[in-house]
Amino acid sequence: MEMERVHEFPHTHMDRRPRKRARLGWDVLPQATKAQVGMFCGQEIGNISSFASSGAPSDNSSSLCVKGVARNGSPPWREDDKDGHYIFELGDDLTPRYKIYSKMGEGTFGQVLECWDRERKEMVAVKIVRGVKKYREAAMIEIEMLQQLGKHDKGGNRCVQIRNWFDYRNHICIVFEKLGSSLYDFLRKNNYRSFPIDLVREIGWQLLECVAFMHDLRMIHTDLKPENILLVSSDYVKIPEYKGSRLQRDVCYKRVPKSSAIKVIDFGSTTYERQDQTYIVSTRHYRAPEVILGLGWSYPCDVWSVGCIIVELCTVCV
Repeated sequence: MEMERVHEFPHTHMDRRPRKRARLGWDVLPQATKAQVGMFCGQEIGNISSFASSGAPSDNSSSLCVKGVARNGSPPWREDDKDGHYIFELGDDLTPRYKIYSKMGEGTFGQVLECWDRERKEMVAVKIVRGVKKYREAAMIEIEMLQQLGKHDKGGNRCVQIRNWFDYRNHICIVFEKLGSSLYDFLRKNNYRSFPIDLVREIGWQLLECVAFMHDLRMIHTDLKPENILLVSSDYVKIPEYKGSRLQRDVCYKRVPKSSAIKVIDFGSTTYERQDQTYIVSTRHYRAPEVILGLGWSYPCDVWSVGCIIVELCTVCV
């Protein structure tokens, strides 16, 4: 589980930014073609999107199980739930390399689990995508985008870093570095109190830097929102907040991140620039006018989303 360390007031300063591996296949389903099995076992892919469009097998890999226990020490085979989510228990092995410690989150795409990486000796976040064709295809697009971003983001201080990816029991699993909570979760746990303006300025600067970096690579994120922006560290400080008149002031405390460093996540909707992009993108509250009106959109839709986020961080309230 995520551990938080609390540092008491005073909040003297906010830290500046603390300024691929082979693809592996585990319990790959038996009807995969020879070419696909080779790809999962670490061979380079010339075109990831070509795999996504071809789909993937979805039969049970019974040939890999002996009396309900899969090879390589994996847990017994379990059917996915009705929505295609992977069913697991805490303490299970996710391949011999990763041990499941806790569930960090869940969304339409699937689940994010906190796991111990036995090889790197560190905690990681593993995104287990639903075993549904369209989500598998989106996951492969996200992997391609992450790999492209990783090649150019040498310092790894703008976007979340991908450690590994593999196909496990018909679920694309993407391994990321483990970061702190999202801006949305931090606000929610803080009763939606606004951030200090200096902190908002730091976060806004980093967001715009990340957007400019992606746009230079001709990429458009299309889904920027507080849920997709993670604090690098979960550490926070408590600062006093005064309410009421000068004579009768009530003092309460609100949390403020100790470090302003952030990273952008979720590149499943990221796209390259092209003509006549008119389909709907972005979560409603962060959606640019040109998207709403169906006028076609491009790079500015990301900038609009950043503006909405900055305003929200300044003005949110109980």
